[in-house]
Amino acid sequence: MELDGEPLSARPALETEGLRFLHVTVGSLLATYGWYIVFSCILLYVVFQKLSTRLRALRQRQLDRAAAAVEPDVVVKRQEALAAARLKMQEELNAQVEKHKEKLRQLEEEKRRQKIEMWDSMQEGKSYKGNAKKPQEEDNSGTSSVIPKRKSDRKPLRGGGYNPLSGEGGGTCSWRPGRRGPSSGG
Repeated sequence: MELDGEPLSARPALETEGLRFLHVTVGSLLATYGWYIVFSCILLYVVFQKLSTRLRALRQRQLDRAAAAVEPDVVVKRQEALAAARLKMQEELNAQVEKHKEKLRQLEEEKRRQKIEMWDSMQEGKSYKGNAKKPQEEDNSGTSSVIPKRKSDRKPLRGGGYNPLSGEGGGTCSWRPGRRGPSSGG
């Protein structure tokens, strides 16, 4: 079987030679620049991934802007939700203010009552300090008993007026810095 007058056995030799040439050429190219090709492919892949995520985000923002511009109902709902949240926070703040005012009123009432008790005790000729401490003692006596501590009879190590930073009271030890400047040798 001959095609165009060429023998059948001659064609595979040419194809084999072409494959051999391709193998040698690609092999030498990969041997010389293989790592560069691998790293450049990895770099291209990473850059492509980064750009594709940024493009998706940009498209999403554009779609969101377009949807917000097209749907005023969404904007109105958002504003109503924001107003409701602000109103709720304001009501909570008002409730806290009322609690604080009530607490202040109670403290003022307690002080006024103590002043009246002190005035009455002074009118009776009693000491007002003793009466001022009675409500606190009644509160403490029900909860716990406090045992006063004895002061120790030890002598302090140094006098009360001793201050190590003042330079006084240290005795004969006094340090003074040396002169500045070059030594005076003449």
